[in-house]
Amino acid sequence: MTNIPETGRTPRVRIRLVVIQILVFSLLLTLGGRLWYLQIRKGDVYSEQASANNVQRVVQPALRGSILDARGVPIADNETRLVVSASRTELLTMDDDGAAVLTRLAGVLGMKPERVREKVRLCDAKTPQPCWNGSPYQPIPITDQATARQALQIRERAEEFPGISAEPVAVRRYPGPGGANTAQVLGYLSPVSDQEIRRAQHTDSPYLRSDQVGRSGLEREYDDELRGRAGVTRYEVDNLGRVIGEAESDPAQPGSNLVTTIDARVQRIAEYELNEALKEARKEWDRNTRENYKADSGAVVVMEARTGRVVAMASNPTYDPNAWVGGISAEDYGKLTGKGSNLPLLNRAIQGQAAPGSIFKVVPTTAAVNAGYPFDGRYDCSSSYSIGGRSFGNFESRGYGPISLGRALEVSCDTVYYRLAHKEWREDGGLAPKKGADDWFYKTAHQFGLGKVTGIDLPNEVSGRVPDHEWKQKYWEANKDAWCEQGKKDGSYVEQIAYENCRQGNQIRAGDSVNYSIGQGDTLATPIQMASIYAAIANGGTLYKPSVGKAIVSADGRSVKEIKPKAQRKLPMTKETRDAIDGALAGVATRGTAEWRFGGWPQDEIPMHAKTSTAEVYGKQTTSWFATYTKDYSIVLTISQGGTGSGASAPAVRKIYNALYGVSEDGVIDKEKALLYAPQRSLPKIGPDGSADLPKKAGYEPRKREIAAGGVLARTTGRRD
Repeated sequence: MTNIPETGRTPRVRIRLVVIQILVFSLLLTLGGRLWYLQIRKGDVYSEQASANNVQRVVQPALRGSILDARGVPIADNETRLVVSASRTELLTMDDDGAAVLTRLAGVLGMKPERVREKVRLCDAKTPQPCWNGSPYQPIPITDQATARQALQIRERAEEFPGISAEPVAVRRYPGPGGANTAQVLGYLSPVSDQEIRRAQHTDSPYLRSDQVGRSGLEREYDDELRGRAGVTRYEVDNLGRVIGEAESDPAQPGSNLVTTIDARVQRIAEYELNEALKEARKEWDRNTRENYKADSGAVVVMEARTGRVVAMASNPTYDPNAWVGGISAEDYGKLTGKGSNLPLLNRAIQGQAAPGSIFKVVPTTAAVNAGYPFDGRYDCSSSYSIGGRSFGNFESRGYGPISLGRALEVSCDTVYYRLAHKEWREDGGLAPKKGADDWFYKTAHQFGLGKVTGIDLPNEVSGRVPDHEWKQKYWEANKDAWCEQGKKDGSYVEQIAYENCRQGNQIRAGDSVNYSIGQGDTLATPIQMASIYAAIANGGTLYKPSVGKAIVSADGRSVKEIKPKAQRKLPMTKETRDAIDGALAGVATRGTAEWRFGGWPQDEIPMHAKTSTAEVYGKQTTSWFATYTKDYSIVLTISQGGTGSGASAPAVRKIYNALYGVSEDGVIDKEKALLYAPQRSLPKIGPDGSADLPKKAGYEPRKREIAAGGVLARTTGRRD
């Protein structure tokens, strides 16, 4: 074997190693340069492209649950309409912000171009209605009244209408069965806002951008139950928007149905009679102001006496809740909220507070008995009562001599209560109240539930007011500076009063006390509060929490959650006091101030109890109140600037009772004609399709909820969220 010298092969090996090293280094340098180019130089570009390969959500809106009356008649449900919507985000990508597209769309829909443009602008503090107050990323409905021909035109000419969709959508409907409006009780819907979405994202009931939410009434109070949960399908898409796979899918869950205590037939009668009472009151002459009564608003509550359940609740002026469906017009919005509208959105049954006047007298009557004054004692009912040179008179200045507290209720004698309240005011220390004073008249009002909300299952209830020492002090502290400033001007009577209030506005004066004793002065109450009190007297003394919801029924009808009546407290009276007041209120209807309105009533079979009220309001005409009850129902009706209780309000209440019990004008009872001779206890049966099995006497045809449109446009479509 030949040995090769080591020195002979070393140069070649070294050359090869150098070449290999150069190649490896070149490759590494090339790879590093490429990585720098991709990650640094072109990093933003590729990052943007990669971000386009993401998951897109397609939302399938949930069908909102129906609201049914106590017998299963829909008073709010859904119907399928062809809805034309615009994607604002897509329109804004166009050179003219979509102006040309919206103009062409207006031509197809037969609308004015400016009207269409108004629909898609966003609401803010400076933008009037109509405008869009929902999420700017959600398709904005232009109209829910599109015809099939209009929808087909938009779809067939899709290239002319980018960002515009036309599809069948379940839209809220307020059918008004039998003419029952029920507007303020039902409320209305509007799109969810971005702020609400952020606020609810960590709750058990998060919002999606496609959601409509309740803004008032039952729609708001039971929104979580009615709304259901929208379905969401998540698709993987590339940067061109092409679907490359389905990631996840959650089916839509329809909302539950709400069965209410409202009876649509009684509701219709209550609304009609309240409206007629207002019209009749405007025909009457007010001797004090020397003009006709304005009768500008009113409310009525019909309540089950033994449960606190509301059978009917009406407020006037009212509105059509369908005006909000699909977005409210500027004209309609102005009618509901503008100057001179008289606030029809206000539910005056729970939000209208006024001096209750004489229907309040059941409270001081109870207070007097609890303070030790015998119910059957003798109390002077003079035509007037003087305090410090000021005379406080009876209504129309009539006196009855010595009478009992029961008779004082029957004839509504003010001076009996003036004397009792003034005596108690002095015993409690007068202008310098004693520490630990009994304070019977104010304490009893709180025990009756006044001065705070009843807790009814409707939003924005107000509390009324009991003007006791605590309220008086807080009111003085809030207004003292303004009074003192006004009182520096030495002149008018108003300025003198301001100066007096500046120094002593936190004191309950003798005049304050006697005015309070007849439900006037600074005393305020709502119709729902007074209806609850009279219902409690009717049932033996239990004050119930008023309720409108009766049961929540799942969409398939298989799960029922009953909303049971809830007792809050007992009235602060013994059985003997309750029975005595009950007898006196029966006397109001048979021989007292309401006798002339209940002539021919079948008192033996259906004992009627009543209390009239004509409350004086500074600077306005008198407020008419009428509070009543039978063994089954309490009804309270009030008319602002309407005149007397027996004159303006009583006739309407009598007619509502006639309809409830089937009583003719001559007092004959026909139970076949009675709408609700006794309260209905059972729940309607809800079928698996969400419809109710109505009794044959319901007077309405059963109607299944519509969830799809027929024809070429009926295929299911989703909405990009």
